[in-house]
Amino acid sequence: MPPAEYRVWALPGIPEVRAGDDLVKLVTAASQQEGLPELADDDVLIVTSKIVSKAEGRTVTAGDRESSIDAESVRLVARRGPARIVETRHGFVMAAAGVDASNTPAGTVLLLPQDPDESARRLRAGLRAALGVNIGVIVTDTFGRPWREGQTDVAIGAAGVRVLEDLRGGTDVYGNPLGVTLTAVGDELAAAGELVKGKADGLPVAVLRGLARHVHDADQATDAPARELLRDAAQDMFRLGTSEAVREAVTLRRTVREFTSEAPDPAAVRRAVAAAVTAPAPHHTTPWRFVLLETPEARERLLDAMRDAWIADLRSDGKSEESIARRVRRGDLLRNAPYLVVPCLVMTGSHSYPDPRRAAAEREMFVVANGAGIQNFLVALAGEGLGSAWVSSTMFCREVVRDVLELPDDWDPMGSVAVGHPAAPPRARPARDGAAFVTVR
Repeated sequence: MPPAEYRVWALPGIPEVRAGDDLVKLVTAASQQEGLPELADDDVLIVTSKIVSKAEGRTVTAGDRESSIDAESVRLVARRGPARIVETRHGFVMAAAGVDASNTPAGTVLLLPQDPDESARRLRAGLRAALGVNIGVIVTDTFGRPWREGQTDVAIGAAGVRVLEDLRGGTDVYGNPLGVTLTAVGDELAAAGELVKGKADGLPVAVLRGLARHVHDADQATDAPARELLRDAAQDMFRLGTSEAVREAVTLRRTVREFTSEAPDPAAVRRAVAAAVTAPAPHHTTPWRFVLLETPEARERLLDAMRDAWIADLRSDGKSEESIARRVRRGDLLRNAPYLVVPCLVMTGSHSYPDPRRAAAEREMFVVANGAGIQNFLVALAGEGLGSAWVSSTMFCREVVRDVLELPDDWDPMGSVAVGHPAAPPRARPARDGAAFVTVR
């Protein structure tokens, strides 16, 4: 068997590309220069997106590059100082939406092609018509990578090329099953081309030969788009930068009133508790305690006792039996949840004051700290993909709760949290303008 190998070379002679230029004619002329191999069936043409954008008139006047980035972005992924990682309208996650202020006249910026896959299809079809060859085409751009220094070229458009090679279900040389191996062939081809094109050498096109197995036959469906390389948002474990993830989790923190029967992972709840106890607190204290009710028996025992106490209170308030029954039904939220948490306040470490005003303020400080811990807890649950609802009911029958849960006398139940998997997406939240809650002095 001959050794596995491929060859890649840059095409010299591509002139400065301007709006309206015919890339098929430019590539054809460059490939037919004396001393260069002619394009052949199963070659892969690797084209820098900049010349595609220029030919398609994607050079725009922009006094402010940031406004162009805004226009090309659909989502902020991460920000550090002026640098922004965004999701483009194409679905690419990259720096500055691919808006390039280099290699373009002053006062202008270069945008990515409108549809890089369609650009690749047109170029492939044009070269097939002009030269009679069946080739694959990759349109490339430069991306940074999480966890790795440096940038590399990747495929943002493709035609006639297998951009993913799925080895799942096969075996390695030792017979071990391959469970997750999905090779990004399109990106590997793009990077191979970049090795000979270079960033500043004026060589925007490369040809790769020797990997025919990744090129479609001429009569095969040619729609092998580079968008197949985009990871679905639901499968992306690293969708946001750190500060954006925190803001997203805060936004995702919604009161969930309907849960599936699936119990949450107790380890996820404990991780949320670990986040909760990072909240600020007075006097270097730790005023949080979380009681986890993980069994149906524990939940029913508590909720039955709370219901009886609630009914007794409502009767003492003179409520009718019909009104009492209606109110008790509204309390089914906790009963229908597969997991309950009772956050408690402890005043250990608080200061004693003979002045009632100062004593009240001391307790308020601890209550605020406890609330901050509960908010951390709810946000962390949202980050774990769990829904929650904070309900104040345990605060109205603290003695009952302490008795049923066998808690120390100095633990004050501060409501309860229903936890579970949401049964349905949350309703749209009405927009709130932060400015309406701000007073500046």
